[in-house]
Amino acid sequence: DGIRDSSTSRGLGDVYKRLRIFIRYITCETLRVFYSLVYLRKDMADRWADSHRRDAWRKMAKNSGYRARSAFKLLQIQERFGVIRKGDLVLDVGAHPGGWSQVSVECVGEKGKVVGVDLEPCEPIEFCTFIVGDITEDETQEKVIEAFSGSMINSIVSDISPNLTGNWSMDQIISLQLVASVFDFSLPLLCPGGNFVTKVFQGEGIENLINLIKPYFSSVKRYSPDASRNSSSEVYLVCKNHLPWKNSKTSILSNLNSFYKDDGEERTEKAAMGFRLHKAK
Repeated sequence: DGIRDSSTSRGLGDVYKRLRIFIRYITCETLRVFYSLVYLRKDMADRWADSHRRDAWRKMAKNSGYRARSAFKLLQIQERFGVIRKGDLVLDVGAHPGGWSQVSVECVGEKGKVVGVDLEPCEPIEFCTFIVGDITEDETQEKVIEAFSGSMINSIVSDISPNLTGNWSMDQIISLQLVASVFDFSLPLLCPGGNFVTKVFQGEGIENLINLIKPYFSSVKRYSPDASRNSSSEVYLVCKNHLPWKNSKTSILSNLNSFYKDDGEERTEKAAMGFRLHKAK
């Protein structure tokens, strides 16, 4: 019995010893992975900051007096398509921080007028009126109409995009619905022959949106400016020569939502509210 007890004790001792070694190993590995992730995150942040500093377009924007690198996107669109003319009335949707408004003011000259709309307030720009508000809400839309004194708009430029949920499929729907909502509001204000430029993201549903807006313009083309980041999926729809006599009483947003009904009514309704819940920047 004494020998058996001694063997059992030695066996238990070996088990405890191996268990301590295992726990020590797991603890060390956990700490190693934790610190690796910490340093990896720091390294990624440092790389992003370094890339941010070295961004050629950002440097050019700073040296040229533009508030954002995105100003060069509109400059390149303007150079290729001539969407804004001297003396035009221009609506800039999603104006913050004001880069597109700066370019628009340069294009229209002193005889033109630019109105910018965004949820975020912008620093003043000469010959430009800024409205703080949600372009999809009635109150903001009334302010836009008042700012133009009831006159028809010659060109609408939109760099608007919603905050995203992280669900790629839902985010794509929300983004397209936001663009469709801007179309519904602003098309009746756009003069015959007017132009419309808007940002969209490549993905499911973009062809549906393009097919819905094509009847309202002589030309609808996709264009990706060189100033867009290489990693970005954004593309701009350049719509030229508005044909108001082809405007329909049916909203573009309603027609767009009809494409998603096959996926269930609940998904469509949730997405339809998305751009209101996730405000545009």
